[in-house]
Amino acid sequence: MFKKSKHGIQIKNAEQIDKMRAAGLVVGRTLELLRSSVRPGITPLDLDAIAEEAIRGEGAIPSFKGYQGFPATICASVNHEVVHGIPTDQRKLREGDVIAIDCGAILDGWHGDSAITVPVGEVDPALTELIRVTEEAMWRGIAALRVGGFLSDIGHQVEKYVRSQGRYGIPQEYGGHGIGTEMHMDPWVANHGRPGRGPRFEAGMCFAVEPMVNLGTDRTKVLADDWTVVTLDGKPSAHFEHSVAVTENGPLVLTALDGGEAKLATLLAGDAAATVVPEKP
Repeated sequence: MFKKSKHGIQIKNAEQIDKMRAAGLVVGRTLELLRSSVRPGITPLDLDAIAEEAIRGEGAIPSFKGYQGFPATICASVNHEVVHGIPTDQRKLREGDVIAIDCGAILDGWHGDSAITVPVGEVDPALTELIRVTEEAMWRGIAALRVGGFLSDIGHQVEKYVRSQGRYGIPQEYGGHGIGTEMHMDPWVANHGRPGRGPRFEAGMCFAVEPMVNLGTDRTKVLADDWTVVTLDGKPSAHFEHSVAVTENGPLVLTALDGGEAKLATLLAGDAAATVVPEKP
């Protein structure tokens, strides 16, 4: 039996958080290997094979493979594919592409889930900026995961940052989720909305924070394979995700190799600087 909040959200103890951290590190290391493997000429199916070997080599199980019939270890979404792309060898990656790689692993019964978007060689500056904005929006959402905060604070911070950076589309129907003994658990985590709503954060809660941001419209459709989500206007998309635990000391990023320490320290320093009122001369 697991402790749950009054809203039914699973609460992990310190030992369980440690186990989730171990699963998260398997995912984090696998994604770094995949990042270094992305290059013109490689296929998404090649990347899938690399991921499966890496995950199983650490004694873990790929959590996507077989999940509701999904046939692969990673989701590989290229260019206008938003999420849930099925890796194939039908095309090789080309210079100028972008690929979002979503990866999950189960270790000792606990799940880790994370995603990155990687440029293939030299890409258009607009795509470089799209990737930067999406990753930064994720970190802004993660920084909201503090004891006493509200679930909707995540989506508010994601949306607030994206809107401040230009005219991007945020798909309304896709978002993050709770995570723990299952990959997808309640609650759903929106990437938009007002702050101060929903369940309050308690230490031991864990969430996957995962913004998807499109270069054009926020409207999407699902292809005939019943998995791959694409932008309706055919413009590129980016996707980032980390699994995060709420602790008394702030968010612990379970799938980041450093636990998110460096990035969160930078954000906190920036917030502190922004609140300093200069002295009058």
